[in-house]
Amino acid sequence: MSQNLISIKSVTKSFTKGKTTITPLENLSLEVPRTEFLSLMGPSGSGKTTLLNLIAGIDSPTSGQIIIDGTDISTLSRAQLTKWRASHVGYIFQLYHLVPILSAYENVELPLLLGNFSKSERKKKILAALDLVGLSDRADHRPSELSGGQEQRVAIARAIVHDPELLVADEPTGDLDRESADSILNLLNTLAKEHGKTIVMVTHDPKASAAAHRALQLEKGQFSSEGNLLNTH
Repeated sequence: MSQNLISIKSVTKSFTKGKTTITPLENLSLEVPRTEFLSLMGPSGSGKTTLLNLIAGIDSPTSGQIIIDGTDISTLSRAQLTKWRASHVGYIFQLYHLVPILSAYENVELPLLLGNFSKSERKKKILAALDLVGLSDRADHRPSELSGGQEQRVAIARAIVHDPELLVADEPTGDLDRESADSILNLLNTLAKEHGKTIVMVTHDPKASAAAHRALQLEKGQFSSEGNLLNTH
């Protein structure tokens, strides 16, 4: 088994807008070790969200390779990518994307409905995920009855309920106050350190970035600087 969960080799991503070709990422390479919590920072248009979507299998590169846990996902068809994502990736959004009319329990259950799990199997996984994020006592609450921090914890429980090795987080603390944000960052660190998750997070917040094991700065589709691996988290 490779030490790296993610291996990105000479990846370029281009798309056409009118008569203009835009290249948000050009000849980019990156290795992400297993269980690392990696932060990606950079100004708008730097390519960080494009990179996150490529890692998550939401989009495919124009050229180059993206190998995740031994699978070259850059060669997969859209249908194959959808199937691969369902079992290998958990996605955490800035604005939670919870279904308002569903309880926390039902929101966390959604990814499992795509799999061949019995009701009792689903219940065991859902309760374990809610317990891990500290919301066992809020299982029957709807999003409107939860704080922003609690909503994000439900969203994280939903992202981990099918036990993916890779979590991608797009501005996961961007809509939270400092105290709630710090709580979410501590939870992400726990998921990496104690539960073996590899996490790639996009953020504009230097404090959020500092909570990660390593920080990378993107500028015009290239890495401009790299932080050191930290052993304090």
